[in-house]
Amino acid sequence: MSRNTKINLLLLVVVAALAVLPLALGLGDHKKEPFTGADGEAESAITEIEPDYKPWFSPLYEPPSGEIESALFSLQAALGAGVLAYYFGLHRGRRQGEARALAQRETAKTPAGSGAEEV
Repeated sequence: MSRNTKINLLLLVVVAALAVLPLALGLGDHKKEPFTGADGEAESAITEIEPDYKPWFSPLYEPPSGEIESALFSLQAALGAGVLAYYFGLHRGRRQGEARALAQRETAKTPAGSGAEEV
C-alpha cells in the first residue's frame, strides 16, 4: 500500500469518526434540538445573557420552509465544491502539461543514436 493511500484512508477514518462520535457519545441528548446550527446556538446564548436583545437587522431573504433552506444550502455547497474541483483540476492539468512539455524538450535535445536513453 502506497503512502498516499495510507494517508487517504487515515483521513477517511478521521472524517467518519468526526461524523459518528457525537452521535455515539450522545452529545446533545440533553437539548430539545441536539444538533442545531451555529446561528441557533448563538441566538439562544444571546437571549440567555440579554433577554431584551433586539437584532440590528433582519435577513434580506428568509426561505418559506426548512426544506427550501436546506436545498439552498446544499446548492451553495455543491457550487463551492465544483469551484474547488475546477481550481485543483486546472492546476493539476497545468502541472502535467508543463512536465510533458519539459520531457518533450529534453527528448528533442538529445540527438538520435547518441546512446542516451529516453525516459
